[in-house]
Amino acid sequence: MKAGNTAELNVQNKIALNLRGFKDFFIGILYLLPSLLLLGIFIFYPMIKTFYLSVFLTDQQGNPAAYVGLENYRYLLTDPGFLHSFKATVLFVLYTVPSSIIIALFLALLTNEKLKGIGLFRTLFSSTMGISVAASSVIWLFLFNPSIGMLNQILTMFHLPTFHWLQDPDSAIIAVSITTVWMNIGFAYLILLGGLQNIPADLYEQANVTGTGYWYQLFKITIPMLSPTLFFISTVTLINAFQTFGQIDILTKGGPSNATNLIVYSIYQDAFVNYRLGEASAQVVLLFFCMIFITFIQFKLGEKKVHYQ
Repeated sequence: MKAGNTAELNVQNKIALNLRGFKDFFIGILYLLPSLLLLGIFIFYPMIKTFYLSVFLTDQQGNPAAYVGLENYRYLLTDPGFLHSFKATVLFVLYTVPSSIIIALFLALLTNEKLKGIGLFRTLFSSTMGISVAASSVIWLFLFNPSIGMLNQILTMFHLPTFHWLQDPDSAIIAVSITTVWMNIGFAYLILLGGLQNIPADLYEQANVTGTGYWYQLFKITIPMLSPTLFFISTVTLINAFQTFGQIDILTKGGPSNATNLIVYSIYQDAFVNYRLGEASAQVVLLFFCMIFITFIQFKLGEKKVHYQ
């Protein structure tokens, strides 16, 4: 009898635990429900809709007109226009991501000192973070003006040849890259400066006692201890580079001769100018998987190079 009662109690306890676990899970879902609804409406539904439209030809209202399977993808992978946009995007990423990180790190190292008036320089270097994409683009639109722009005036002062920065296909991608780097520096600088200030000072004190120089401390202490912050900044900057749109629309509108027609701007043109939502959706899917692949490689490399302790 006692053994039977014990078994019955064990069963009842298991049922009670299962009910409690289900209740806790249900309560957790209720707390998460607002966030899940927002994610579903603004992220998951558009994502699924994009995958769906990528296998259709659409009418001007964006409604599926004919199922074409993978034909949109085949067309893009053989289309010179898309391949040119992909090449321009890769070139833009190579121009902007390393430059933004290196310049921001240089400025952060310069201002990572407790000196009188250093706060003014920290404010100046991080100020671009508070300027909108539109305002930043308009500022540089005037700077790049071939007649009254400051850049050409400086070149003229030194008797150097001037440029039609935004009208020449060779210099347009460089001009947009310069604008983007300037816009990126504020955020990257602020994060890197915070990372530098979190490095324990006793590491440098011990290094000074042993007589090590600045460059040894930089590459053996500062960079390794800053690697998580550098990894975060490189990931964010890389993703933002692939998503660049505003400055291109204001400065060049994808020109001249499609020199700055990055994939995101090409998507905009196909979707909202040419009303080819099927092809635009296929471009989005290709860009999505491209970013996932690059981010995956970045995380794999980060596992070996990033030190969290």
